Amino acid sequence: MAAEAPPFRPLSYQDRLESRTLDSIELLVIHATELPDLDMAREYGERIHYPGSRTGNSGHFYIDREGRIEQWVALDRVAHHVAGQNANSIGVELVSLGRYPDWLDSRHQDWQEPVNEAQLRALIGLIDQLRTRLPNLNRIAGHDQLDRRRVPASDDPSIQVRRKLDPGPEFPWSRLIEATGLQPWNDGETAP
Repeated sequence: MAAEAPPFRPLSYQDRLESRTLDSIELLVIHATELPDLDMAREYGERIHYPGSRTGNSGHFYIDREGRIEQWVALDRVAHHVAGQNANSIGVELVSLGRYPDWLDSRHQDWQEPVNEAQLRALIGLIDQLRTRLPNLNRIAGHDQLDRRRVPASDDPSIQVRRKLDPGPEFPWSRLIEATGLQPWNDGETAP
């Protein structure tokens, strides 16, 4: 029996996101919300960050701590989740505190919450579903691998911190890659 598709709760601006064909999708990017819960992630996802297109930042799928999955952006739409790779990728957000609420404070760069077993099982199941629908999906990366930019720390501008550390330093990459068969992003590759 095929797994049931996650509930689809499109963001208010989804129809304004650029469209694409499913065969253009080749990369799955794992993120962490770095927020306390799914409700706050939804509130953030609904914010308009790009006045020209009247769209915001979000992933396609969100996985809550208990493994519940929601889809917020259709696969045939380009979500804004990682600079330079949006057009060819799917963004999956794992609910996690990360560095919340002091993301860029140099004194608070430790990751607070690793992915849990329920989230990992749900992610593996989601990837299995996506691979049946997306013929060219063959690679996987963390947000931190694709966005290595450094910015001035919020507490001390003379210190540079990483903008993105998600999905976190303890993310179980080898287990996920073994379970899904996706090829890991080569850290020697250059993200556009």
